[in-house]
Amino acid sequence: MSGETKLARLLATMSPELSAQSFVFYTTKAMSWPDIGRLQPKSYFQEKEGVSLIVEHSIADLNNLHYEGVYRCITLNVHSSLEAVGLTAAVSDALTQHNISANVVAAYFHDHIFVNNKDAKTALEVLTALSNTNQM
Repeated sequence: MSGETKLARLLATMSPELSAQSFVFYTTKAMSWPDIGRLQPKSYFQEKEGVSLIVEHSIADLNNLHYEGVYRCITLNVHSSLEAVGLTAAVSDALTQHNISANVVAAYFHDHIFVNNKDAKTALEVLTALSNTNQM
């Protein structure tokens, strides 16, 4: 499996980046693939209760989707292996110490942390500091 597995290297090189866009989490029990495609979701996950989508805030509003919060995405730009151990825990722990909720989505190349819009800048500062204190 490709990607970095060593926690110290992951933390030192994670290079967190805050998205310019804001996102919402949306769920529905029944939606056709063409309708999902029109929403251009950043993420899609089928759960037993329904489909969960992460959709750009502006697209959600244009489509009159019901959502409860607005989030920003912080991408960790290190190519983390899906077999890496500890990165999510370290990131979550750092954000927990600042009372910031972390909704983590692990994709093939990177981890993406969705934080409440009001906490986004602080979360980025916290993760940047975490990376800086782990420089090798």
